[in-house]
Amino acid sequence: MSQKLDQIDIRILSELMKNGRISNVRLSEHVGLSASPCIQRIKRMEAQGIISGYGAFVDVSKISDTITVFTEFTLADHRRELFARFENEIARIPQVSECHLISGGYDYLVKFTARNVQDYHEMAEALLERNIGISQYFSYIVIKTPVQRHALPLQDLIG
Repeated sequence: MSQKLDQIDIRILSELMKNGRISNVRLSEHVGLSASPCIQRIKRMEAQGIISGYGAFVDVSKISDTITVFTEFTLADHRRELFARFENEIARIPQVSECHLISGGYDYLVKFTARNVQDYHEMAEALLERNIGISQYFSYIVIKTPVQRHALPLQDLIG
């Protein structure tokens, strides 16, 4: 369920998504508030879980050769406990950065980052050996990522 946000909240979130290291003073100038009410709004949105954390976006390709693989997983059946088991096991793999339950021809779309194809293959095989209900999987190795955004157009999505 979405939280009620006003236009100032949305501007605060938009600015923080662009630059999570922006000072509160500078942020308050961008959104047209004084510093105190600005930080109060941020703390409220943190407490509500709207702001779930802060971090740095690291271009791993600058420090290591890696591959990104998107994998479609289909489960053997659709019992709730099988979905929970799959999700619990996939969450334990640190090389998994995203896992999505998908409608359509397969059940999950998972994003892996691995050192190389062999490393990915070993991870996938280990998942199969865990007996977590995977009936099949298809892997797609990323060749190029021409667009990757961390900030979303909140005005368009919420407005």
